[in-house]
Amino acid sequence: MTKGPNTRLADLFGLAGWSKGELARLVNRQSVAMGHTQLATDTSRVRRWIDMGETPRDPVPKVLAALFTERLGRVVTIEDLGFSKPGQAARRQQSGLDGLPWAPDRTAEVLTEFTGMDLMLNRRGLVGAGAALTAGSALSTAMYSWLRTEPAPVAGMFNTGASRYADQASFDRYDAAPVGSQEIEALEHSVEVFRAWDAARGGGLQRKAVVGQLNEVGGMLAYHHPDRLQRRLWGVAANLAVLAGWMSHDVGMEPTAQKYFVIAAHAAREGGDKPRAGEALSRAARQMVHLGRPDDALDLMKLAHAGSGQETLPRTRAMLHTIEAWAQASMGHGQQMRRTLGEAEELFASDKGDVPPPSWMQMFDEADLHGMEALAFRTLADHEPAAAGAAELHAKRALELRAKERQRSKIFDWISLASAYFIADEPEQADRYARLALVSIGENSSHRTWDRLREMYRLTGQYAGHAAVADLREEIEQAMPRQSRPARLPKGASLRRI
Repeated sequence: MTKGPNTRLADLFGLAGWSKGELARLVNRQSVAMGHTQLATDTSRVRRWIDMGETPRDPVPKVLAALFTERLGRVVTIEDLGFSKPGQAARRQQSGLDGLPWAPDRTAEVLTEFTGMDLMLNRRGLVGAGAALTAGSALSTAMYSWLRTEPAPVAGMFNTGASRYADQASFDRYDAAPVGSQEIEALEHSVEVFRAWDAARGGGLQRKAVVGQLNEVGGMLAYHHPDRLQRRLWGVAANLAVLAGWMSHDVGMEPTAQKYFVIAAHAAREGGDKPRAGEALSRAARQMVHLGRPDDALDLMKLAHAGSGQETLPRTRAMLHTIEAWAQASMGHGQQMRRTLGEAEELFASDKGDVPPPSWMQMFDEADLHGMEALAFRTLADHEPAAAGAAELHAKRALELRAKERQRSKIFDWISLASAYFIADEPEQADRYARLALVSIGENSSHRTWDRLREMYRLTGQYAGHAAVADLREEIEQAMPRQSRPARLPKGASLRRI
């Protein structure tokens, strides 16, 4: 029985620019390369997939996903192609935007498939961004009720010693086996190593390693473990997915980053850690502010606050407030921003430290609090120049408190401080801190630092006649990467899919 045209496949087919006959030949060739020599596809079959909504038999959907991923230079999953396994279609229709939220037994499968395709892109050196970001309001609507409820156990979900979806031949997935507490402890330690590296040098150099580790954890989650170990394993998956998302955002792979943040929220909820799920979504909100979409960020922050649960520690809630304040500052809402930052300060001060923070919150310390306040006031200064003074104070305090290994954060602080001085009409001081950022930025793989430097460079225009600033402008122009992504996306762009 057919379902009508497969519009998702048709859209991607149009983007790829193939003819139906060409796609059929590519499927046959790729199938052989993937070890499936028995397949024989022709033009009429491709036409039925696109025009009649027919779902090809396995492993054709996986073959098509690989072909479209390579062609478009971004991760394309089986569900992106409009295909689903028997019994999944009804669930997807009931669950909201593009299958969000997906069923509990799907999280590990989605994680493994997506990371496998991402690794395939890495091997071919492709980092395209052809997909569009999903609007914050759309994500919030799809996930609001789901995130606030407890995960429902799935009947027959676990079979000791056997895979939950053994027939799922995932890309780049090793032959996983059940793991014990020592292996999970080693995985948890690896997260800390990756997190420290990211904070020091940016996400570009270790992103592939994090994605590969996450892919292996997805394989481990295909097997039953005792509940305590299973929750820890979901925690590792959530932490790695957040890191993969943050590193992807750091190098400009925005739709890929958003997908990882959503995967992280699912994984955290599966592990019973609602605060972690909320923090994962707050990363997506920070991404939206960085890209010039603060209204979407505020929608996501509402979801993050609502889904975090009552067990969220005051320091975590303070962190969430600073992101909300940055979004408000981007919209020029100074009074709301100041009130939100005041609440953040009170929450941070109220955290007595009697409950150890989770590992994923240990990076948010007093230096980070001041750094985010500096960023919020500096952003507000575009609307209210007088806010530059508060930005200076918070940026200086952040720099005093920063650990020396937090190099990327220091670069952001220097740029915030230099920008505030330019807005305050103090070009000599601005030049000093801008040069500190410029000296260090080349040793970092973060594209976001260049995006912020570009914003600061815009402020130097009115001082082009100042000798020191003129030299600074020339040095920035010479150092700026030739291929760089735009810092902002146009309002009203397509927001359908991740």
